[in-house]
Amino acid sequence: MPNVGKSTLFNCVSSGKAQSANFPFCTIEPNVGSTNVPDKRLEVLADICQPKRTIPATVEIVDIAGLVKGASHGEGLGNQFLANIRECDAILHVLRCFDDGNIVHVDGSVDPVRDMGVVDTELQIKDLETVENRIKKVEKMATTGGDKEAKKLLALLLRYREVLLQGRSCREVVPENAEEEEMAKQLYLLTNKPVMYVCNVDEASAVSGNAYVDAVREAVAGSGEILVLAARSEAEIAEIEEYEDRQMFLEEMGLSESGVVRLIQGAYKLLGLRTFFTAGADECRAWTICAGDKAPRAAGVIHTDFERGFIRAEVIKYDDFVSCARGMSADELRGDAGARVESALRASGRLAVEGKDYVVQDGDIMHFLFNV
Repeated sequence: MPNVGKSTLFNCVSSGKAQSANFPFCTIEPNVGSTNVPDKRLEVLADICQPKRTIPATVEIVDIAGLVKGASHGEGLGNQFLANIRECDAILHVLRCFDDGNIVHVDGSVDPVRDMGVVDTELQIKDLETVENRIKKVEKMATTGGDKEAKKLLALLLRYREVLLQGRSCREVVPENAEEEEMAKQLYLLTNKPVMYVCNVDEASAVSGNAYVDAVREAVAGSGEILVLAARSEAEIAEIEEYEDRQMFLEEMGLSESGVVRLIQGAYKLLGLRTFFTAGADECRAWTICAGDKAPRAAGVIHTDFERGFIRAEVIKYDDFVSCARGMSADELRGDAGARVESALRASGRLAVEGKDYVVQDGDIMHFLFNV
């Protein structure tokens, strides 16, 4: 909804800067920014290897216009809003869970469950329109033309239509196989995207939430992730340059880490992403892959030639790398510390050689051998 703190939060999270003001539809054009994914493992690897550069994983965040009732029929900035969502991979749905008479609410009162229902309903209505149109196109091909692919698609579309007519979201329909999963992706349905409900609270409620948050938890009941943070406080934290001062601010709030860190990490997991590392004297880097990706696909993230000419991967578990490094003396680590740790792990049998079928695990440290 408008005026819930989306742009304030976006500015805390992202390298982009969005206008933030106390009136509806302050944001019209979407603001796009990228942000580093906080990962203490990369910091530890860099501390061991002392590389020339350290490169974290990143995720792209888009701040789009607020939605009001009737958006599916063009109310407010409805059509533009819905088109912007369609282009994204996941939704961070910000809900206003604080009282402040100085900040206008488009519906005149604070009720995050109502707001959540408005947005969900508008997305469902738009998806129902999309599904109905696709059914019209494939129904004849499936029933009279005998097209097997059309029959499969029609069966999936009918299941989507059933849940949408019940006021539920498409993400409740679980694809029965990989083929259905691919068909579902090609439909680009709004309510099929993973969602995290971000409860924007006042500073006093940042640790344990409040009655508004409790109501959201009850309403969501396992159908989406929930994260609680205070966007206004996060904005103040973002302005503090010194790490120690930021930590002191967080401790005064009763927090061990900022809500923004939890949000970015949560968004990364929501997208089904995982991290593997490369570590050496030149560079320590976090690379992004999808959960379930195999070694050649991971190699291709570094360079397409690595995937095309993949021979094998050398894999070290993060915990093994760190424990080995911490068990070595400064003299033993002098020079290229990463290479020395790798050599010690190879000698002790803790460096695994994996082939094309190896499923990369989150936190793996990898080297690829290839030939093009």
